[in-house]
Amino acid sequence: MTCANSASGFLPSGALDKAGKSWGWFKMREFDIAVVGGGLAGSIAAVALSRGGRRVALIAPQAGSRDQRTTALMDQSLRMMERLGLWDAVRRSAAPLSTMQIIDGTKRLLRAPVVAFRSAEIGLEAFGYNMPNSALMDVLNAAVSAEPNITSFANAAETIAIGADKVAIRLDDGEEIVADFVVGADGRKSPVRTAAGVGVKTWSYPQTAVVLNFGHSVPHRNTSTEFHGESGPFTQVPLPGQRSSLVWVVEPSEAERLLAMTIEELSQAVETRMQSMLGKVSVEDGVQAWPLSGMTAHRYGKGRAAFIGEAGHAFPPIGAQGLNLSLRDIAALEEILCDRSGRPIPADAGERFDRKRRADIISRTASVDLLNRSLLSSLLPVQLLRATGLQVLSSVAPLRHMVMQEGVAPGRSLRSLPEYLREKIRR
Repeated sequence: MTCANSASGFLPSGALDKAGKSWGWFKMREFDIAVVGGGLAGSIAAVALSRGGRRVALIAPQAGSRDQRTTALMDQSLRMMERLGLWDAVRRSAAPLSTMQIIDGTKRLLRAPVVAFRSAEIGLEAFGYNMPNSALMDVLNAAVSAEPNITSFANAAETIAIGADKVAIRLDDGEEIVADFVVGADGRKSPVRTAAGVGVKTWSYPQTAVVLNFGHSVPHRNTSTEFHGESGPFTQVPLPGQRSSLVWVVEPSEAERLLAMTIEELSQAVETRMQSMLGKVSVEDGVQAWPLSGMTAHRYGKGRAAFIGEAGHAFPPIGAQGLNLSLRDIAALEEILCDRSGRPIPADAGERFDRKRRADIISRTASVDLLNRSLLSSLLPVQLLRATGLQVLSSVAPLRHMVMQEGVAPGRSLRSLPEYLREKIRR
């Protein structure tokens, strides 16, 4: 992979004539938008932007293995999936999240009370739905194949040159394309972000997430339970039937020990950690481990490029924020890039995207980082602050409602705060 940083309009010598027609001996294929990366974020972006009237090139090599993880999409994200015509096909593989409870499973002196968030309190049937990533990916692959405005390239981008007027991409099979804009959905080591000359801030945690699915003898009743432990959260999330997914965050040495267990031993360990809340546990094949780290790009867009999903931001799997944040990235791209009148994509679309998304991404990244570090801290003031915060949420209904609304639709609770305060004052 070679990349050309072209903030001043530079393209490789001979790469692109003024008409944007040729590079080397191939005739270039032209598109409005190139999406690099065919994971969940990249595929949804391709579908959304094509439905917005843009001709999209989706550059996505075949995945090497199926993702065993699951994703919880919150209410705002589900509305977007409905709008794109994707939700009905996914729903049969998803389970609703009607109650989300936090249990302090530490052995510390200062422990927080149990806090339960119920979707009915804010007028929702469910906060969201949890689904296997593989099932969601199958639906997205079918949607991409059926979309006439998407042309898929099952090859890696070998060279990316981002100019002032166009983006030129050479694939590893020699084929070449040109687009007015490029969306990097190509992961933490994003070649698109590198081509744009944008750096990142990274950090790591002394934790590994053990990820698995399991069956259980007691119904979950659409309840997700998050046990907070000294090494991180242990989060059970419902799947259809009497099955759940689990993200168990532990120290790396403990993760190695868990992975070395037999399925029967691991099933017993999960059941014990859950205090047998779901009865007998049967862990399924496909246990995976993911070292935890965080990353944020210095900018989320620049010129004729934008970086979404883990090309722009990545953090631990806490609070069901990852893909939901990426879908808000995509919604912002729709507003900026999609114009059915046929007007060209502006040269500063990347800067517009950066301004639009910066506050949301930074606040979500900081909040997840703060929550995770508060679990790891042995300082009594930090433990007191965390326990007091959860106690307040448990006992003060209006504040709990505000937090729930902010979780399913960021910004909704803040927009309604002035009206809420006026009503309280009037009463």
